[in-house]
Amino acid sequence: MNLIIEARSLNKNVALGSDREFPILKDINLAIEEGEFVSVMGPSGSGKSTLLYNISGMDRMTSGSVTFRGSEISSLKEEELAQIRLNHMGFIFQDMNLLKNLSLIDNVMFPAIVSKSADKDKVHRKAKELMKMTGIEKLADNDITQGSGGQLQRVAICRALINEPDIIFGDEPTGALDSKATAEIMSILTEINKQGTTILLVTHDAKVAAKTDRVLLMADGKLVGEKKMSKYNTQYDDSKRREESIMRWLMEKGF
Repeated sequence: MNLIIEARSLNKNVALGSDREFPILKDINLAIEEGEFVSVMGPSGSGKSTLLYNISGMDRMTSGSVTFRGSEISSLKEEELAQIRLNHMGFIFQDMNLLKNLSLIDNVMFPAIVSKSADKDKVHRKAKELMKMTGIEKLADNDITQGSGGQLQRVAICRALINEPDIIFGDEPTGALDSKATAEIMSILTEINKQGTTILLVTHDAKVAAKTDRVLLMADGKLVGEKKMSKYNTQYDDSKRREESIMRWLMEKGF
């Protein structure tokens, strides 16, 4: 398989006063292949979200390099990075960051309208198809006050998919949801991955990680472990067994 994104010797420091820096990420090396579904786990403050932001170009690393589809992106200008994020990457966050002045379908359409990747009628049809796929088509004209947390997260997933990204980054996308909504969101993400979209997500939840192909463990700004899993099969796999396997592995690692 081909690599879609790779980080080499990635470091991120934050300033502490005028003459001191604190390391958040320490010499990270990470390669993700096309079509993978990868989760990142670790205690709070271990650097999980910072890793996601740095390899996606949402934040600037202190040193190291990131390549996306073989092209170095870590040294690009902000405008160039913004175009890559807009047209080739999708983002799902715990806080959905939906725009209050737009309907739900307009929130889905927004990235495609900004990118001018297609005319508005085509974008509208694509948005309706995505909302139908995720079971929220009847909410299209609602505003963001007229949906549950799980429904709004589905809107965020549709928004992430509207420009047909090569990779989706998720930062605790189920962190604010109950167990039922979490299972529904993970079912959608699993299906999206089966269709070929690469996914990298940060999670504290072993139930979520159990649906992924590979689990990375972070501690103190470093990648300290990796657990390779088979591709999750919704028809045959026992998710409880996979979850228990991850929990045993985390305990062995001292997490």
